[in-house]
Amino acid sequence: MNEALLAECKKVKNHLMTGVSYMIPSVVVGGICIAGALATGTPGEKGMEVTSVLANHILNIGIAGFTLMIPILAGYIAYSLAGKPGVVPGMIGGYLANQPIADSPYKAGFLGALVMGLFAGYIVKWIKGWRVPNYLRPVMPIFVIPILSSLMVGLTYIYLLGQPIASVMGGITDGLKSISQQGAVVIAIITGLMIAFDMGGPVNKTACMFAFGLMAEGVYTVMGPIGIAICTPPLGMGLATLLARGKYSAEEMEAGKAALAMGMIGITEGAIPFAAADPLRVLPSIMTGSAVGAVIGALGKVGDHAPHGGPIVLPVVDNPAVYLIGIFLGTVVTALMVNFLKVDVRKEFARAAGGGFGSCRR
Repeated sequence: MNEALLAECKKVKNHLMTGVSYMIPSVVVGGICIAGALATGTPGEKGMEVTSVLANHILNIGIAGFTLMIPILAGYIAYSLAGKPGVVPGMIGGYLANQPIADSPYKAGFLGALVMGLFAGYIVKWIKGWRVPNYLRPVMPIFVIPILSSLMVGLTYIYLLGQPIASVMGGITDGLKSISQQGAVVIAIITGLMIAFDMGGPVNKTACMFAFGLMAEGVYTVMGPIGIAICTPPLGMGLATLLARGKYSAEEMEAGKAALAMGMIGITEGAIPFAAADPLRVLPSIMTGSAVGAVIGALGKVGDHAPHGGPIVLPVVDNPAVYLIGIFLGTVVTALMVNFLKVDVRKEFARAAGGGFGSCRR
């Protein structure tokens, strides 16, 4: 890999890190508020149900934080690339990526937001480089660039990216149904990997909808392993920050505390800041941990009677001891694997200061 490509790789990583740094407060607010509200609720047919009026208001505040999380990520990735004119088209791209596609229930989620944030940033950067008459220059950053770039980003997603993603998600759902008779362990591995892959995104939701459909038919032993897989990414990353403090920035350490709280009440999105900042190390780790936990749940015939996951649904879980063992082992596998793959942040900073590109090569 030549130095020019390595340099560009490092720049892209820095753009992603900028988006993550702006996103983390939204994740923390959303996660802590949702965790606090759901902790007062009880398991119901649609997951944890909040009955207190005050807790419901806190829940809505948390949902607002989570709703803003994906647009903020995309918007500030674009900001890192193109400055202030990139914020709005980036956020619009992130918003669209987090909405149902066409007539389907699928979303592109945080992975789509990463792509749209970079795309918006490069589009704005390109438009900023246009040579225009002097009389147009004052209105370029406040009128021409936001409108043109937002239209280009939005229409590209709607017409070029949206429908293919919906088709892929539909194909994954059909594939899951076709292999559902091949064994609980196979299904556990596949759904465990899917749950962690995009943490609340379209692949995650496809696995959940598959389990929900079986629950409607009285089959709870698919939701059991998925309930384990749902919480191990944030719990694993939270544990990882506690075990190897030197491998995480101060912001990531704070995100780790929030991730632990979110994992306890089954919010997979608590791991998103880590995956967005370092996908090549984090995604394989959380996917492995979720698959391990899900397999243990399948072998132990764990059933989950609530369409939710994490320790919070323990009262409605069949074979709760195995459920907790699956969560524990999946969490530990995630933490140990990601810390094995990561390097000390101080070494990365030193290498970057010395002009090296080792962080991009790994």
